[in-house]
Amino acid sequence: MNNLFNYIDRPSPIHNLTGATKFVCLLLWSFAAMSTYDTRMLIVLAAGSIVLFKFGNIRFKDVSFMIGFTAVFMIMNTILQYLFAPHHGTEIYGTCTYLFGLQGAYAPTAEQLFYQFNYILKYLATIPIVLLFVCTTNPSEFAASLNKIGIKYSVAYSVALALRYIPDVQRQYHEISQAGQARGIEMSKKASVVKRLKSASAILIPLILSSMDRIEIIANAMELRGFGKNKKRTWYMGRPFKAADYFCMIACVALVVLAFVLNYLNGSRFYNPFI
Repeated sequence: MNNLFNYIDRPSPIHNLTGATKFVCLLLWSFAAMSTYDTRMLIVLAAGSIVLFKFGNIRFKDVSFMIGFTAVFMIMNTILQYLFAPHHGTEIYGTCTYLFGLQGAYAPTAEQLFYQFNYILKYLATIPIVLLFVCTTNPSEFAASLNKIGIKYSVAYSVALALRYIPDVQRQYHEISQAGQARGIEMSKKASVVKRLKSASAILIPLILSSMDRIEIIANAMELRGFGKNKKRTWYMGRPFKAADYFCMIACVALVVLAFVLNYLNGSRFYNPFI
């Protein structure tokens, strides 16, 4: 069974950072990538996000499903973007350079291909960082870190519960799927895609009911223990900030500043090599 959005406990420099540090760095990194279309910076961010996977000791097989799903979505989005706005790039960069001697509404232009290349770079710069954050952040430690930086502990704990609950939902789905297949419901690759989708949809009702039952059990347990009664609470997984945490946050702040500087030098969010 593939793990989706699941914490992977392995020794690495990324794991050693506090949850709050990784969350702040995720926001700053994503903001830097989203705020500019400067190709040079996007290439650096995309390459950096891939390199950080090595430092996080995350293997490709750990996130292969999510990478494949994202790749399919990215390809479909790129194709649809070209079909609905084949000359959006020429409008942005102010020039029109037809390629291969072709002309017409859907004739490829250097400007459009360059724009869509930058669009793909944005995916490569942000998606690996999101996966790295989820795979290297312990939910309990993340909640403690959020509370430490000023977020109300009930909100922080809700986030931790959501992250911890995702693997449980996956496991329940797998168990219900196995039970259905034992009763003769075909969900293997031998069945057609339509039949497999219909079989998967039949799993949703028992999955939702079991999830609601689990939520009620957790809510009752927290209420019986007086959760939320006091304004503060202690955290078993809380950790203090270290030099590496401050260094990473400062480096991500520098990336945001660099993005704004490049936007200023370029005169817009777009780096234009056609002028």
